[in-house]
Amino acid sequence: MSKIVECIPNFSEGRDEKRIEELVTVAGSIPGVSLLDYSSDASHNRSVFTLVGDPAGISEVAFQLCKKASEIIDMTKQTGEHPRMGATDVIPFVPIRGVTVEECVEISKNVAKRVWEELKIPSFLYEHSAKSEKRKNLATVRKGQFEGMPEKLLQDEWAPDFGERNIHPTAGITAIGARPPLIAYNVNLSTSDLSIANAIAKAIRSSSGGYKHCKAIGIMLEDRNIAQVSMNMVDFEGTPLYRVFETIKSEAKRWGVQVIGSELIGLAPSKALIDCAEYYLQIEDFDYNTQVLENHLL
Repeated sequence: MSKIVECIPNFSEGRDEKRIEELVTVAGSIPGVSLLDYSSDASHNRSVFTLVGDPAGISEVAFQLCKKASEIIDMTKQTGEHPRMGATDVIPFVPIRGVTVEECVEISKNVAKRVWEELKIPSFLYEHSAKSEKRKNLATVRKGQFEGMPEKLLQDEWAPDFGERNIHPTAGITAIGARPPLIAYNVNLSTSDLSIANAIAKAIRSSSGGYKHCKAIGIMLEDRNIAQVSMNMVDFEGTPLYRVFETIKSEAKRWGVQVIGSELIGLAPSKALIDCAEYYLQIEDFDYNTQVLENHLL
């Protein structure tokens, strides 16, 4: 069985089409790697790429993309709604087929080491690659963002895992790690009041006593003049999408607003969407493995 690893690097550029195309060109230039999807958002000022490949190819493309991003993205001039600390903000590796989480951890460490040695960009290891419990959560690692990171790195407990206690002057610092499949899922509200999105995000996210596998923040989409609840669902079976969606609708009603749409960023496992279909269609005795046509064609 061939080994397949997924890599979903996030770049702090979602507005300049020329720069995004430069990254797309690099993503398609490495043998053994396929670019499955990429999406950019101007309000977030962020692009998310989804790539799959063998361990060697996926390691190389991660490095080359980080290199290109450091050449074309200047964090001293970057602004956007999404939290960020580097030109390549985060590089997660996800085991897909014939690969263990432990192997993805080794890939993340090797890439982080090379990024420092050749690009002089420091990095934190996060999720399964983290060396301590405190560094597993990306939000905790990224707290302070690019502007506050120089001071943060001087704290005893926040030395980079790779590199010195200084950010790269224009590319910042990167989080690199191995993690399970994650779904980036956003819900848009019929209001321009960001405080409502923040209140809803607080109600549903794990760190505030909400759903265990949900990370959420409120974000303003300036181009549409609407507020958004932006989420990372880190275990869609532990906390399904429909559950947080229904809770957001209920919380929005409390504030006198409505849900006007939702969006996926990047790719999602088919089962996460089929679970939603099963819930809303109220299908009785449904069996995902035997009743989904495509599962018989693999």
